Amino acid sequence: MGKERLAAFSDGVIAIIITIMVLELRLPHGADWPALEALAPSLLTYVMSFVYLAIYWNNHHHLLHTAARVDGLILWANSHLLFWLSLIPAATAWMGQNLAAPLPTAVYGVALLMPAIAYYLLQRAIVRRQGVHSVLAHALGSDIKGKISPLLYLAGIALAFVSPWLSIAIYVLVAVMWFVPDRRIENAVGRE
Repeated sequence: MGKERLAAFSDGVIAIIITIMVLELRLPHGADWPALEALAPSLLTYVMSFVYLAIYWNNHHHLLHTAARVDGLILWANSHLLFWLSLIPAATAWMGQNLAAPLPTAVYGVALLMPAIAYYLLQRAIVRRQGVHSVLAHALGSDIKGKISPLLYLAGIALAFVSPWLSIAIYVLVAVMWFVPDRRIENAVGRE
């Protein structure tokens, strides 16, 4: 099966996830700075989650560009990724309403960890379909960022119960690491 339908479906789901997230933002109950300031935690959490979803969308685009065709395993691995991404709005809203509270901060970390694992599994499914000598297999190489990120999420989850602000800093650090789309894949496709 071609990858176009999978890419279009994934784009649509991610767009819906972002729409749900923005609909969770509430308007200020007043027309002054304190009313707007009360919404700052929700807005900041929304911005971080939006950046994460944009990172996944960008890298997913590059990832699917390497696949000539998809099979059932890739379809299920992609659905697995979309499932975990779909939980980000709930974690975002909870943390935004309870910024720096330990449990919501830890749950937000889990909501970031699980898509990272699912993305890794999607990469493995594509490599399995395309072969160990495929463009993606060569582009991934040792995948240091991909291996460090889940470890940082785990640290952030654990630290949420000690210092939620440190956890949030770790989550921001991982987003900064991935902010630029994965050039390894872009460069490998350009060489083909």
